Amino acid sequence: MTGPTVPLRQLVLKVHSRCDLACRHCYIYEHADQSWSSRPRVISQETISWTALRLAEHAKKHQLASVQVILHGGEPLLAGPARLRAVCEALANALRGVCELDLRIHTNAVQLNERHLDLFAEYGVRVGVSLDGDRAANDRHRLFANGRSSHDKVLRAVALLDQDRYRHLYAGILCTIDVRNDPVAVYDALADLRPPRIDFLLPHATWDEPPLRPDGHDTPYADWLLTLHDRWSEQGRPMPVRLFDSVVSTLGGGPSLTESMGLEAADVVVVETDGTYEQADSLKTAYDGAPVTGKDVFQHSLDEVATHPGIAARQHGLDDLSAQCRACPVVRSCGGGLFAHRYRSDGTGFDNPSVFCADLKELILSIDARTDASATRPVEGFDALADGSDEGVGVRELARARQDVTRGLLTAVHGEIGVRAGEPWTRDWQLALDLGQRDATLLEALLSHPSTRTWAVRCLDGAAAPGHLASLLAAVALPEGAVDKVAVPTSDGFAHLPGRGRLRVEPVASTVELTAGHLTGPDWEPLRRVRCDGLDVVLDDCDPHRDCFGTPVAGRLTDAETELGLHVLPQAWALIRKAVPPVASGIAAGVRVITPLAAPPDPEHFVPGGGFGALGVHLEPDPERVAVQLVRGFRLGVLDSLLDVCDLYDESDARTGTLLGDTYVRAATDALRHDPEAAGRTHDRWAELSVAGSLTALGRRFVDGIGRSL
Repeated sequence: MTGPTVPLRQLVLKVHSRCDLACRHCYIYEHADQSWSSRPRVISQETISWTALRLAEHAKKHQLASVQVILHGGEPLLAGPARLRAVCEALANALRGVCELDLRIHTNAVQLNERHLDLFAEYGVRVGVSLDGDRAANDRHRLFANGRSSHDKVLRAVALLDQDRYRHLYAGILCTIDVRNDPVAVYDALADLRPPRIDFLLPHATWDEPPLRPDGHDTPYADWLLTLHDRWSEQGRPMPVRLFDSVVSTLGGGPSLTESMGLEAADVVVVETDGTYEQADSLKTAYDGAPVTGKDVFQHSLDEVATHPGIAARQHGLDDLSAQCRACPVVRSCGGGLFAHRYRSDGTGFDNPSVFCADLKELILSIDARTDASATRPVEGFDALADGSDEGVGVRELARARQDVTRGLLTAVHGEIGVRAGEPWTRDWQLALDLGQRDATLLEALLSHPSTRTWAVRCLDGAAAPGHLASLLAAVALPEGAVDKVAVPTSDGFAHLPGRGRLRVEPVASTVELTAGHLTGPDWEPLRRVRCDGLDVVLDDCDPHRDCFGTPVAGRLTDAETELGLHVLPQAWALIRKAVPPVASGIAAGVRVITPLAAPPDPEHFVPGGGFGALGVHLEPDPERVAVQLVRGFRLGVLDSLLDVCDLYDESDARTGTLLGDTYVRAATDALRHDPEAAGRTHDRWAELSVAGSLTALGRRFVDGIGRSL
């Protein structure tokens, strides 16, 4: 076993499985999963020791700088000071010399006293307190089993925690939202307690058990939070509010600060009082058994539990979300909401938006309108693209952004030319819309093909025929069986399917009706494919719109030329993987087409017309020269795509634009050439670029990243 893709950095340790309150909104006791009733009341010394051992071996294997452990329940204080000391001591001893330990406890605080706090001060345990606001708000749910209020006891505990000798242990307040409570009264009551941070938590709900929505209002939770946000802002934002800060951070391109939002990988695991590993506690609200992993600390490592499908399903960001979420404009901030809140028992499981979808979207858009947080947002992976630390992440994001640009160009073609083009265009346009509704991946394939954009731009300039849309549709739809037939135009005796090949037809025919059967018949000429060690590209020598590199493209390759390409490209790819692995990651993620050029490209006049999806390369026997061409074309394509979505410099400053492209390319190609003098010249170029007056703030950030790579 090679270990998890994403190490587990947060462990929730259940030290007691019962509680001294009977909160009506508690997901542990009041929701679908009732496994608490069969577990030991208090964690054993054996379970403590094994948990500490498992965490230490995981941190050591993955060289983690720190891990966070949250003591939880039930009510963790019911475990008693002696057992809590045993937990703290075991964890501290196991992790000493391995990594930093961020130890916390989440408590209702009704039993919190000086004996607890002295113990926590000894081991640096920070305390988070659950409190839902003023007395009226808190007593709506947080009551003892006999109906008595817990409010006064919690206030006394918070006052103790706020004393100078314990203030450094005060982590903040966790408040579960009930939209029937007055948001201003709730905020004011919590702010009076001087918390270092407040976490406002949406109540746990699913599509089967939806949240309370008084009067059927669409976005009551967003409205409640925005009222509170305005109050918080009026008072000068005296303490961080994790939910609001997370929205602002993600809108600006930063990380999420909470598990309930954003696209960060899941890195949390729960250990119950009996030593069983479980997924996130919030899953208890979905269905009975939802958090179960079938593994425990006695027999399984954390690496093993991290491969559980339920945890792995939350480690791939955007790719793990439903199609509706992936298409949403606020998905980078929302992240589909808390995983548990997506559940529906109709067979879709968690492949849905959050049951709070409308609220989250309204909240994010409204906070953006209030703060203008997204104004300087770079694309995800922006810094990794600049400094070359991992270009795959940024390329995948740029590919989505480039699809949006291409979609806009197609819409413009439809608006300006489609009406005049008549019935064939209307039919093809409707087919494109239908395909997008039936299967979004087909439309994504059409939008992401490198020549789609080139053709659309030429259409708008009057230099290309709108009928080529049918060829693009046939290329994506026929092989997948999405349509039975498509009528496509012909040229010089061929019907061209971009990225697939061409079909020989009767020269007199202006259009031909293609079916999937044509793609395997004797007149079909498929493109040759190169697959090796993560690279998967086609050699495209027949797309009528491939000539977009500022250098003449080669004609149809001879057998000898094809064999040269099939031989030298894997060799060049091996050099790239060895010399510049992060660039190789980007090429593997984004490049789909290699277009043979008739001659070596002139660096002074090369145009990345295919973005980074199609690279123009002159095929020659020297693999190092081919590798340099690939890296140059790829990085210029990345920069071109970035400039679609980011202002890096004043584009009227041609000198800065040329210098930026040249420096960004050389920062990668110097590693292929092994030429120290060339590397020195690249550094000199970077030094000139770094003081260019026309760079924007994002441009300076990008140039700083190039500098780090040097």
